[in-house]
Amino acid sequence: MAAGLFEGQYVWHPAADDRALARACVDVKAGRYFSAREVLTDSRTDYGLRAHRSLVLGSVAADSDLAERWLDEQPGPEAALLWARVAASRALHAADTRDARAGELVRIALTACDRAAAVAPEDPTPPVVRLTLARLLRPRDPAPQGLLTAPTGPWALFGHILRLDPWHREAHHRLLAFFFTRYGGSANAAWDVAAFLAQRAPASSPLRLLPLVTLVEGYKPSALLAERIWEQPQWRTTALGVYQNWLPEVPGYRFTPVLDLAYLAHALMMAGCGFEARAVLVAMGPYASRMPWSVFGDPGEQLSRARRACGLPVPGSP
Repeated sequence: MAAGLFEGQYVWHPAADDRALARACVDVKAGRYFSAREVLTDSRTDYGLRAHRSLVLGSVAADSDLAERWLDEQPGPEAALLWARVAASRALHAADTRDARAGELVRIALTACDRAAAVAPEDPTPPVVRLTLARLLRPRDPAPQGLLTAPTGPWALFGHILRLDPWHREAHHRLLAFFFTRYGGSANAAWDVAAFLAQRAPASSPLRLLPLVTLVEGYKPSALLAERIWEQPQWRTTALGVYQNWLPEVPGYRFTPVLDLAYLAHALMMAGCGFEARAVLVAMGPYASRMPWSVFGDPGEQLSRARRACGLPVPGSP
C-alpha cells in the first residue's frame, strides 16, 4: 500500500507489515508463546529478521512470565533467545529508572545471554543482546586501528559478532549508541565511530545511515542555525548516497525497515531534497516510528509536516 494513498492513521506498532510478528505479539500478550516460537524458528537463517523479531517480542513479553514459562516448558534456542531479550529489557529499564534491583537484573540478563549463545553458538543475536548491556558495564577494550579518538569500548564482543554476521544492523547501532554522551560516551568518539563503521560498510547497506543517526543524536535546538546543518554538503551527500544505493534494496526486505527509512526521509527533508524524501516516505507506507521525529517535536506532527511538504496527504486527509 503506497504511503500517498493510505487512509486512517499511522501504524506505530514496531512489527510494521510483518503480519506473522504482529500476530505473535497478540499471542504473547495473551500469554501464549507458540506463535513466537514459529516466527523465531522461521528466522533462524535470516539474522536481520531474527534480531528484529526477537527485539519486538522481547519488549512485549517483558512485563509477564511468558519467557520463563516457555523456557521451563519447552527449552530450545528460541525460548532461550526470548528470555535473553526479556532479561536485557528488564535490566536496562531498571538501570534507566535507578531501580535498586538493577545490579541483580543485569546479572540475570548476562546469564540469559550466555545460555542463549550456548544453545545456538552460530547465531549472532545472543551476543547482540549482550551488547545492549554494554552501556551499563562500560567495557574498555582497545579500539581497532583507523579511529582518530581511539575510544575504548566493547570492541571484542563486537568483533565476535562480526565474525558471525559482518554487517549485522543492530550490532552496529548498539555499538554506536555505547559512545553517545547520554550513555557515558563523548560526542567526538560517537562521530569517529559512526564514520568508521559507515565507511567500511557496503554502499548499498543501511549502515551508511549511521552518521545521520549521530547527527540527530547530537542535535541541539539552541545552537546557531541548528536545523541548517543537514544542508551542509557532507550530510546532503551522505543522505543522497543512501537514497541512491540502499533505497532500491528495500523492496527485497521481508518487513518494511521503518526506522531506517524514517532517518533517511528526515535527513533528505532537512537537506532540501524533497523529491527524494517523497520517494522514501512512499516506501514507508502507513508505518511510523517515533525516532527521529520525536527529537524535533511530536512525532506524528513532525511526520505529517514532512509528508505535507512533499505533497503527500496525511492519514485521514482528502
